[in-house]
Amino acid sequence: MKYRMLAAALLLGTCLTPFATTAQDKPLKIAFLAASSQNGFNQAIYAGIEKAAKAAGNVTTEIFDGEFSAPTQFSQVEDLTAGKRFDAIIIAPNDTVGIATALEDATAAGIKVATTLFPIGPDLKNMQPQVKGLTTTVASDPSIGASAQAEAVVKSCEGKRPCNVVIMIGQLIYQFDNLRYETFKTVLAKHDNIKIVATGEGNYSPDTSLKAMQDILQANPKIDAVLSNADQHLLGVEIALEDAGIDPSSVYLIGGGLNQITVDKIRNGTFKASLANFPVSMGSAALESVVTSLKGGTVPVWTDESKLRDIPQIVDKAWLDAHPDFTAEWQG
Repeated sequence: MKYRMLAAALLLGTCLTPFATTAQDKPLKIAFLAASSQNGFNQAIYAGIEKAAKAAGNVTTEIFDGEFSAPTQFSQVEDLTAGKRFDAIIIAPNDTVGIATALEDATAAGIKVATTLFPIGPDLKNMQPQVKGLTTTVASDPSIGASAQAEAVVKSCEGKRPCNVVIMIGQLIYQFDNLRYETFKTVLAKHDNIKIVATGEGNYSPDTSLKAMQDILQANPKIDAVLSNADQHLLGVEIALEDAGIDPSSVYLIGGGLNQITVDKIRNGTFKASLANFPVSMGSAALESVVTSLKGGTVPVWTDESKLRDIPQIVDKAWLDAHPDFTAEWQG
């Protein structure tokens, strides 16, 4: 009888083994390739990834610093693909076009890949997969938000002739910043009272933005509005205006990202508005998608980042006054 039971156990194999693992409970390792791990927005994306990983259980994560360098991030993807240490990669891309070939190699090797903030590929307005095997994109068309920001500036310029506007952009070498910049110019050019007096590159740094704005103010002391794609830029702009003897609250300052520092400054009237982004929700959505896919589930190829929270596209003082308990998803 004892031999019959042993034979049955051998036939059943793992069915009788209490330590067997399945696709549902296999430990998963997820890498987050930040555009820069020193950047507050990227840190907030990773906070969302960690939050969702903890909720999923049996998922570990690790962050990699892209140093705002396309070659660095490309090498990271190559190394992770060759090392086969991770089941999935979530990326906040520095170069949305150049990184595509490395990510194609990753997906071909069986690694799940999700992109956040921007799609991967030559068309930043196309949220459908442009990389073979890409699991999901958690992003929005950058030109839509940029257009809304510029329209807010247009409204602030009503009745001013001329209305002198400074554009503060991240880096024009980035395809996504170039798209935003061209969108800003296209919208503003439709209004003959608006004059773009200068453009500065802030590189998502208050210090860099401070220097750029100081240089701009030397040649253009009369400024009515500063249109920026990033809240971090406005911190440097604010200091430059104060150093030049200009009250920042007298200038229409609009940024992007909606961090808590900006929320507080909009509430007190120093800044006027910001384009809302939700980095923690973005990171969580990306992590949930790759984990679901690794476990055999079906996930959407695109999640619209702008719809992750029920918040207006452009947040201003009026909305914040009506929602006194609102807090941003990242500090800044």
